[in-house]
This record gives sequence, structure tokens and C-alpha cells, in this order.
Amino acid sequence: MNRYWWEQACRVPNETARQAARLRNAQLTKPSGALGCIEAVIPRLAALQVRERPSLEHVWIAVFAGDHGVAEEGVSAFPQSVTGQMLANFVNGGAAIGVLARQLGATLEVIDLGTAGALPPLPGVRHLALGPGTRNFTQGAAMDFEVCQRALRAGRDSVERAREQRTELFIGGEMGIGNTTTAAALACALLGCSPHDLAGPGTGLDATGVAHKSAVIERALALHAGAHDTLGWMQRLGGFELAALTGAYIACAQLGIVTLVDGFICGVAALCAIRLNPACRDWLLFAHCSAEPGHRTVLQALEAEPLLDLGLRLGEGSGAALAVPLLRLACALHDGMATFDEAAVAAKLG
Repeated sequence: MNRYWWEQACRVPNETARQAARLRNAQLTKPSGALGCIEAVIPRLAALQVRERPSLEHVWIAVFAGDHGVAEEGVSAFPQSVTGQMLANFVNGGAAIGVLARQLGATLEVIDLGTAGALPPLPGVRHLALGPGTRNFTQGAAMDFEVCQRALRAGRDSVERAREQRTELFIGGEMGIGNTTTAAALACALLGCSPHDLAGPGTGLDATGVAHKSAVIERALALHAGAHDTLGWMQRLGGFELAALTGAYIACAQLGIVTLVDGFICGVAALCAIRLNPACRDWLLFAHCSAEPGHRTVLQALEAEPLLDLGLRLGEGSGAALAVPLLRLACALHDGMATFDEAAVAAKLG
């Protein structure tokens, strides 16, 4: 018996639906392979949604926010107060993800897991108060095991709410000053990489700032060298929002909801999710490769082929939201194109 909910079984993709989608694709009025990776993603979506003609009309975007104690080390170009300020911007519709959610007709949920500064209740924000951000991981563990569990569960709870709304595609976003440092540290620990290879500018550090960030991560890795598993590393080096994303990705696979993974922080959360429950990998699509240098390494480790490569580094789930129209058009092509027989067009000879 599994000890924790995140170890429980994931849904299994439906091979009958996958083959039906492949068969339909082979009959559409175009040369085989003419639509490139678009042709590959449709059978996968069909298998996950258990229908020959997949649909992604109902989209749920959850933005998880939390502060990071390591911000005390001067690893960000912005002050920590920005995390709380951006929560209001999200629900007021002024942030990029708010604009994108409106354009997509998507549901946007904003979850405050715990910020360093006390915030008044904000209409439209779920305040979970796991703590005033994580602790500075250069001095000790970022969070207790119980708090890490609560953060994981926060991600699952969001997915359960999404399922109630018949969501067909889940996007997780994040906000938290210092979270690229957290993500880089966790990726270094899980992949055995050097901080000098994975640490990047984040919100706009110069070369000196990035070198300092790398040094901070090196200190943390040395301090926590005793961690031996994914959960241990998450507790020692992780962030509230990264843990929530991890829980959300696993829950999506368990509940049967396709997930579109955003950028670097989300990619590291996906890495954690797969380490905790390898079967969830089938349910993760990857939206883009961000400008953060560590993201490409994480994608390679996951053997992931992102849909877009636009040099993005905003976070919030914005890159995943930008990829939704592409996926919707792929579904529309698969559903709306005529077959050779329907169009009375001669198929390929032989």
C-alpha cells in the first residue's frame, strides 16, 4: 500500500483512442507528416481524453504564489514585496496571465500559499497561509515536512476544483521572488548539475548577480548534502509554489486531466512530480523552452519536446497560455479537415 496520496496510481492512456486518432490523421487531405509535431500531439491527446477527436475548450489556470527565504541573500533584482503586490495585479486583471486567461476564456485561480509580508484579504485570492514564505535554505531546511505536504495538497485541491468544472487542460503558473534560485538549486540536486550551468538571470540579474546566485546555491547544496530522495530535497530546497505545482501535476495524472507545463520553475516541479510518481509523465505536455539557461537542461532530462521556443522568461503560466491556441488549432484541424474519401481527392499512390 502506498504511504502518500502522490504515490497512488495514475490514469492509463487509452490506446484504442490513440490508434483511432492516428487512423483518422492518416486519412486527412494532406501528405503524411505535413503538419509536423501537430500530428504527433493529437493521438497523444486522444489517448489521454479517451476520444478520437480531442478538445481543449475548457482551460483552468492556477497561479500559485509564495515567498522564498533565500531572497535574503540578494538573489533577485526585485524586492520581496513584489510577490504580494502581484497577487492584487493578478486578480485585477493587470498581469500578463490575466490578459491571456481572458483571451482564452479560461478560468484563472490565484492561490497565495504564504508571503513574507502580511497581506489583507484580497477578493479573488485563496489565502492558505502556509507560513511567511519558506526559510532561507542556506541556513536550514526551507520548510518542515508537514508544510511541504500541505503545499503538495494545495496543488491537488486546485486540480480537484478544476475537475468539477469539467476542465480539459490544466495550466499551473507561479509567482515568488527568489523562485528561480529555488528551482535551480532543486534541479542541481536532482540532476547532479553545477549551479554555474543552471543558475540564470531570473528577473534581470547581471553577470555579477548570476555569479552570486550560483555561489548561494553551492552553499545550500553543501549544507543539505544529506538529502537522499526527491521529497527530502523538496523540503530542504523547495518553495511553496513549486511543491504545489508538483502536487497539481501528479493529481492531474491521477484524475485524468491533461497538463500543459510552463517554464523553468514549472519544469523543475514536473521533474519532482515524475521522480515522485513516474507514471504522471504521460499526462504532461511541455509548452515552451524559456530563456533561463537551466530550463533546457531540465527539458532534456525529461526527454520533453516543447511546443514553442520564444525566449520567454515571465512565468505566471504565460508561456503555457500562449501555446493553448496552437493546441486548439491542432484539435480543430484534426476534427474539421476532410478525409480523402469525403473530399473525393485521390490519396497517395501505393
